[in-house]
Formats: sequence, structure tokens, C-alpha cells
Amino acid sequence: MNKDELLKKIEEIQESVKQMVQEDLEENPEAAAEEFQCDCCAEIKIFAGSMIYEDYRLCNDCALLAEVGLALNKIKDVQELMDSMEEKRFETVYNKIFNVE
Repeated sequence: MNKDELLKKIEEIQESVKQMVQEDLEENPEAAAEEFQCDCCAEIKIFAGSMIYEDYRLCNDCALLAEVGLALNKIKDVQELMDSMEEKRFETVYNKIFNVE
């Protein structure tokens, strides 16, 4: 896959994942106010646009990472993404516990 094809594929995935947020908000406007802690990045995010992969609920940002990684064969499954985000999760939780800005 050349660079232009790669960028086109990524843009298509970005648009699709972005559309999930819009569809969720159209279906349930309260989803903009509902929050959860993403299993991947550990950040508090809005529920709209989140997706379940295996046993994990990912925020829209992490779902984008998962979709791009899977489509480009950079990861073989979501567990691989989870493993690669371990330090990010730890840092986020640590900062939240100790109120580090």
C-alpha cells in the first residue's frame, strides 16, 4: 500500500469513527453528558462513540487507534493495543489519584 492509499484508508476510518459519535448523539442526546473511564487510556470520556472490543470499552479516540491499527495490520487484536497503552493508563490513574496536573 503506497502512502496516498494509506492516508486515504486512515481518513476513511477517521470519518467512520467520527460518525459513530454523531449517530450516538442523534439516537441519545444524553450520551454527551454520560461519562465513563476508558479501559484503554483510563481517561474519563463521553459515552457517545465508545465501542466494546472483546471485554473492553474504548473511548472514541482509542477506538480510532484500534480501527487504524487493525486495518493496517499494526496490531493483531485489541489486547495488543491494551498492552501498548499500559504506561498511559498507569500515568493517567496515578495523576488522578495524586491530583497531578
